[in-house]
Amino acid sequence: MGEQTKFATKLGIIATTVGSAVGLGNIWRFPYEAGMNGGGAFLMVYILCVLILGIPVMCAEFVIGRRSKSDTVDAFRKLAPGTRWHYIGYIGILASVLILGYYMVISGWTLEYLFKAFTNDLAGKTAAEFKAEQNAFIQSDFRPLLWAYIFLFINYIILSRGVQKGIEKMSNILMPLLFVILVVFCVRSLTLPGSSKGLSFFLHPDFSKITPQVIIRAMGQAFFSLSLGMGILITYSSYFNAKTHLIKTATTVALLDTSVAILAGVIIFPAMFACGLNPATDSASVVGPDLVFVTLPNVFNQMPVSTLWSVLFFLLLTVAALTSTVSLFEVTVAFLINYMHMSRKKATRIMMLIVAVLSTIFSLSIGSWSQVRILGKTIFDACDYFSAIILLPVGGLLISIFIGWVLKRHISREELTNRNKLHEPLFNAIFFSIKYIAPIIIILIFLSGFGII
Repeated sequence: MGEQTKFATKLGIIATTVGSAVGLGNIWRFPYEAGMNGGGAFLMVYILCVLILGIPVMCAEFVIGRRSKSDTVDAFRKLAPGTRWHYIGYIGILASVLILGYYMVISGWTLEYLFKAFTNDLAGKTAAEFKAEQNAFIQSDFRPLLWAYIFLFINYIILSRGVQKGIEKMSNILMPLLFVILVVFCVRSLTLPGSSKGLSFFLHPDFSKITPQVIIRAMGQAFFSLSLGMGILITYSSYFNAKTHLIKTATTVALLDTSVAILAGVIIFPAMFACGLNPATDSASVVGPDLVFVTLPNVFNQMPVSTLWSVLFFLLLTVAALTSTVSLFEVTVAFLINYMHMSRKKATRIMMLIVAVLSTIFSLSIGSWSQVRILGKTIFDACDYFSAIILLPVGGLLISIFIGWVLKRHISREELTNRNKLHEPLFNAIFFSIKYIAPIIIILIFLSGFGII
């Protein structure tokens, strides 16, 4: 790499890698996907996707990153010289940049609502007033962009400081804070009257709700939430040291990331049911932005000390968004440093400019450009679908094929067993999943999801 840097501590490795995975995908996207797709049924399929697909594909990305010690494109050039496998790296870069474009817009929304919560501007309003204010805000052309640009600047400050002093230091502070806020919210949500119905909806699966569409949404959510196929895990694992236990790290990250998603569900569904809302019937309450900018502020207003809960919740969202956007940026920043021989600050400034342009397009596509459609979707929704439901699983599929069928098996064994110092049977199980199970399941889910089988 251009910097030849490493994460400084074991805590830094876990906190940063978990931070790359934990984001709005867990705290916002997961609950509305679960609410729209059967609650407990979706949760069960999601956990299976994490265990069968997520952990093995994450291990595959770790092998590529640590072995090559390079960015997501050059990694494949080093491991498979003279081939076209490095195109996988470009898929990761494309996915990360597209996701950054709309993620930055949503992150700006969280900043706006954090500011509103701090200034007590959310207190005492009805659901109808929240909905009207939310529509007026996200459909306006100026304010959403102002907050997105502010969030961009915060990312720049962290990224320009480098891997150890910027990214790792931020993760070591923010990730423990995020878990503390989550636990506080869980305790509060579970003490609300009527919360047990929400807990039952979320934790008790109704197997009749499991359809091919639910399975493909769960797979897409698992890939999105675990940051698979984006190039993040290849980039971050290039900063791992030789002693890092890759399988243990992948399992820890997946468990912590899934725990955050489950905790978010334990917070949101009991609170919704306690306030008389049912995601299965009141579908508008869990769709897209309505869940966090209409439904939950309305729920908080029905609790004592509502301002405190609003501030904590939007602080939680902002922290989760920041750890993810910084990770997404690092994929392309590392590529520019290595491939274009740029300084970190110059590479970061170029990426800030590109994402600022994309964020502007995506934000306006909800506002004054909302009439522009791609296959019936707004530019914002089309890019969300293309990146999360298509690009990420395709990237994961190709990475699994590369590790299972192209890269020499002994390289994967050396990396996943830390040069034969760790258990061989565990390696065999992970490698079997990478080589056979993950590709077959991803292909079958795709074919069924698009109605081919």
